Amino acid sequence: MATYTTEIASDKLVSDNPIHQRLLKAYIAAKPLVSGKLLEVGCGEGRGVEELLNQVDTYLGIDKIQEVIDDLKQKYPTVAFEQAVIPPFAGIESNSFDTVVSFQVIEHIQNDKLFLEEIYRVLKPGGKAIISTPNIRHTLSRNPWHIREYTAKELVKLCEEVFDKVNAMGIGGNDKVWNYHEQNRKSVNKIMRFDIFDLQHRLPAAVLRFPYEILNRLNRKKLHKQQGNAVTDISHADYQLVDHPDQGLDLFYVLEKRS
Repeated sequence: MATYTTEIASDKLVSDNPIHQRLLKAYIAAKPLVSGKLLEVGCGEGRGVEELLNQVDTYLGIDKIQEVIDDLKQKYPTVAFEQAVIPPFAGIESNSFDTVVSFQVIEHIQNDKLFLEEIYRVLKPGGKAIISTPNIRHTLSRNPWHIREYTAKELVKLCEEVFDKVNAMGIGGNDKVWNYHEQNRKSVNKIMRFDIFDLQHRLPAAVLRFPYEILNRLNRKKLHKQQGNAVTDISHADYQLVDHPDQGLDLFYVLEKRS
């Protein structure tokens, strides 16, 4: 199954490369942080399985799309995958995982506090969770697939209501990354200048998803055509884990449960 929407960036489409590498960076950054029994909430097409599997004793990936889970079971027959619509994390025992990772998921969850509470519940005492989500300060337009997006302070406040320790960081980048982002911003602004009635914020999300997908795909292809190697040469090494979340395109938080 190929779920190559612009919301699920593909490693197969060259125009998606900067986004794919940005998402991959979260897994690279998580490598030294994961151990023991690992749960990935929202494993998608398995971008992180190969990166994290050798770092842990066991790996369970859950995702809401059954076709994706079926494909992953065939690709990684020794790894456990389950279809689940969350939260809550039905059927997962409390205090059962050493580490939980969940990248680019919380922005899709209506009850985000329950989502964090469920992660806390299934973690063992002393366990840690690593989450990422877009930094709204660098969002170029409304994403109709997202329930909400966060500032760094908003997400810190929410996480501190649930977890005992919150280490707020970000995923930023070098000049190659920020130059691409700036060209992307200019291109999106050219498109959005026709939205004189601010329909992106007035219309229901469901109405916006189809035009968002078409315009976003066209924009990525145009950027690839215009910039060539500036798009294809970006790798996960060009993205950097930064100490201050406001400096990141994505927020990257390490959350700990008291021992």
